[in-house]
Amino acid sequence: MHPVKMNSFGERKPVGAMVVVNFALAMVNLLLKKVLNEGTNQLIIVTYRQSISAIFLGPIAYFRNRKSRPELTACILCQLFFSALVGVTLTQYLFLLGLQYTSATFSCAFINMVPVNTFLLSLPFGLEKVNIKSKYGRAKVLGAVVCIGGALLLTLYKGNPLNNPHSRATTHIANQDTMMVSAKTERWAIGSILNAAGCLLWSSWFLIQANIGKRYPCQYSSTAILSFFGAIQSAVLSLITERNLGMWVLKGKLEILTVIYAGMVGSGLCYVAMAWCVKQRGPLFTSAFTPLIEIFVAIFDFFILHEQIYLGRLIPFITFQ
Repeated sequence: MHPVKMNSFGERKPVGAMVVVNFALAMVNLLLKKVLNEGTNQLIIVTYRQSISAIFLGPIAYFRNRKSRPELTACILCQLFFSALVGVTLTQYLFLLGLQYTSATFSCAFINMVPVNTFLLSLPFGLEKVNIKSKYGRAKVLGAVVCIGGALLLTLYKGNPLNNPHSRATTHIANQDTMMVSAKTERWAIGSILNAAGCLLWSSWFLIQANIGKRYPCQYSSTAILSFFGAIQSAVLSLITERNLGMWVLKGKLEILTVIYAGMVGSGLCYVAMAWCVKQRGPLFTSAFTPLIEIFVAIFDFFILHEQIYLGRLIPFITFQ
């Protein structure tokens, strides 16, 4: 009986790992939204975050993988550099921009598109197969269509607020809010495009990671190198787009704690766990847990940030389930 129990526990480990990962990433998103509202530059956050991740994972990778580490060839280094560009630098930058234009709940709702994007992208590469004649194959196609429809609904329909944290606001403030509707709509439209692009890149990262995991199956080492490349790429982009060196100074304790937590946990341990899950169960399984981020963020948004929850933000989530 013991081998059966161990086997059952082994099968559940990736599930438990991905639940914990997405809870941790939800906390990262909540903290990042707070520091972005205070004016911190997006690329500078990514640079600090990846630098801390590389410094944190470097010693761990050295001691854990020193006896089992395969040869690090130029081809693998190029793949890791490209993986960092797609899955770290550009994904996080676009997502942080989208987060700044919208809200944490809205941005994380777009992450529901990651599983279907991963599924569609994996088809041409043979990582996922669909048999239309089988019920399982038809369910996959139907799920993809429903997810795409939910994303369009999320973008085009906002709906009425389900909670009203400002119920005692004056009529004057209400009139001001009405005048700002057009500007907010434009910001949310831009944020939707940025979030959609970021999710597409993140979906691509799962496929890239699946290939890297086969060639270089050392999650700590590959993630440390990934973070190192991501830090360099983000630093170069930030210096090109932002010449004000004063932006590199973190102003408060919240910003410092955010980049430390986002680096050590969000870009460090979470990426190690995701790389491990991709190796164990594949890219589609790993990406399928990303909708959990929205659940956790919506709870944090409501109880901690006291953000309004809109009907249009919940309908797609219910649909995706």
